[in-house]
Amino acid sequence: MTTSTKPPSSQPRLHQKGAVIQEFGTVKQFPLGLSYDARMYSCQRLNKVLADTQILYGLYKKHHWLLRGATFYQLHLLLDKHAGEQLALVDTLAERVQTLGGVAVGDPRHVAEITSIPRPPDGVEEVPAMLSRLLQAHETILTQAHDAAARAAELGDDGTNDLLVSQVIRTGELQAWFLAEHLVDTPLVRA
Repeated sequence: MTTSTKPPSSQPRLHQKGAVIQEFGTVKQFPLGLSYDARMYSCQRLNKVLADTQILYGLYKKHHWLLRGATFYQLHLLLDKHAGEQLALVDTLAERVQTLGGVAVGDPRHVAEITSIPRPPDGVEEVPAMLSRLLQAHETILTQAHDAAARAAELGDDGTNDLLVSQVIRTGELQAWFLAEHLVDTPLVRA
C-alpha cells in the first residue's frame, strides 16, 4: 500500500465562509461572579456607548480634517488628540463587552444602525457648528454613561461601573470642557 503525500501549499485558502458561532445580543457564560442578567444588561448598555463612541471618534476625525479659519492649527491638534483618546475608549469598551461574554458592535454599518448621534452633513460646517456637534455627541454619551454606570453598580458589575465612570465619563467631561471653552465669546482687550 502506498500513500501519496502532497507537499503543503503556500497558497492562502481564500473566500472561506463560516457559521456565526455567537449572535450579537447574547452573552456566553464566563466565571466572573456576575449574574447573567447583570452581564446582559452591561453588554447592551456598553454596546450602545460603544456605537456612539465610534461615531464620536469619526466626527472628531472629520472635523480635524475639515477645519477652517484662524484657529485651524490649534483646533486641528486638539481634535486629533481627542480622536486618539476616543479611539482608545472604543477598544476598551469593546474589550469589556467581550470580557462579559458578549459580542461587541464593530461593523460600521451596524454601528450606524444603533447610534443615537445624528449624522452630520456631508460637507464642511462652520467651526462653531462643528464644535457644537461634538459637544452634543459628548452629552449624549455622558448621559448614557451616567445612567448605565449607576445601574451596573446596582447589579454588582463594578468593572463596568468603573470603566464608565473612570474612563468614559472623565474623558468625555474633560474633552467637553476643552471644546466648550472654544465657543466662549471673549471681548477684545483694547489698550
